Amino acid sequence: MQLRRGILVPILVAALVGGPAALAPVGLSTKVAAADAAKPVRLDLASRTDFVAQTNFVQCVGASMQMMLNIMSGEGDRTARTQLRLQNMARDLSGPARSGFQRQGASVRGWSAGLNELGAGPYRLVGADTIEDALRLAARAIGQTGKPVGLLVWSGRHAWVMSGYEATADPRVSDDFTVTRAVVLDPLYPHGSSRWGPSPKPRSALTPAVLGKQFVPRRQGTWAGAPVGSPTTLTLSALSGKYVLVLPYSPIAVVRQRHVAA
Repeated sequence: MQLRRGILVPILVAALVGGPAALAPVGLSTKVAAADAAKPVRLDLASRTDFVAQTNFVQCVGASMQMMLNIMSGEGDRTARTQLRLQNMARDLSGPARSGFQRQGASVRGWSAGLNELGAGPYRLVGADTIEDALRLAARAIGQTGKPVGLLVWSGRHAWVMSGYEATADPRVSDDFTVTRAVVLDPLYPHGSSRWGPSPKPRSALTPAVLGKQFVPRRQGTWAGAPVGSPTTLTLSALSGKYVLVLPYSPIAVVRQRHVAA
């Protein structure tokens, strides 16, 4: 899959304090000069045509996968047929449901596994203790891989896509940065939730405080129906009470040396 690359831009001080956001492109290169590393940046991988609304109130994972694939490929597939295929794939890869429960949607495990099966990865599930840590992980992954991140919102009941960020410094080359806004796409837009709040407009840049009203830690507990010690049980136990991300990463090649007897 050929990836489309986002535009990295500096943010003027006026934009950070509520003034007009005059943004000037500085190019597409991932090699950033050291002098620019500490400057505030904005990166958004998505375009206007990447957003896809879920076709019903169940297929948030299928719709989120569809948007993520659109962002990575630039193909702009918005068809209901594709969304259903992705939803069914994620549900099939979700593992066993808890005892007495018939799954209609798909789990975060199926979401990650589906992207990997389609060759869009590698993706993995990561849990963070705080929203600040989660956003730092997400921003660094987006900047380094050029791929979007999945957010498990509503305490584990809904799926969003994070396509970009605003940060105080460039996460690709600096460890000293704070994510000030997350660019998100909610497949349920414009419906929202009476409990969790309205859906943001596609590609809205939300502050951590606003994002944190819906992006909250996953509910505590594990699936009672999953066998003890199974990958499903272990994964869900590790993510319990965490801010959960479907996170892209760059594999590190390890060269193994074989010792041959003289």
